[in-house]
Amino acid sequence: MKTKFMLLMIALLICAVPMFAQGAGGGAAAPNTWVPVTAGFAMAIASGLCALGMGRAVAGAVEGMARNPGATKVIQTAMILGLVFMESLALYVIVIIFVKVV
Repeated sequence: MKTKFMLLMIALLICAVPMFAQGAGGGAAAPNTWVPVTAGFAMAIASGLCALGMGRAVAGAVEGMARNPGATKVIQTAMILGLVFMESLALYVIVIIFVKVV
């Protein structure tokens, strides 16, 4: 029974493909007004996640420096490198927003 149902679903999906094809004429493209809104949400999500990641990274680095003061320079260098990589996410999102929206 399950096999017949799956075969029926596959057959329906294969038959439905031509219904979604667009003709050569096509309609006039409507202006996409949602691009700035989604760009704002993308920037908010990227900035929020960057801030959370940076907070956790700094907290871990400070805890590591407190436990092992001799390794402060190495931990600090690794922390700054990690913060740069995390901040690059927000910068990439800003570049993509400027390319797409502006």
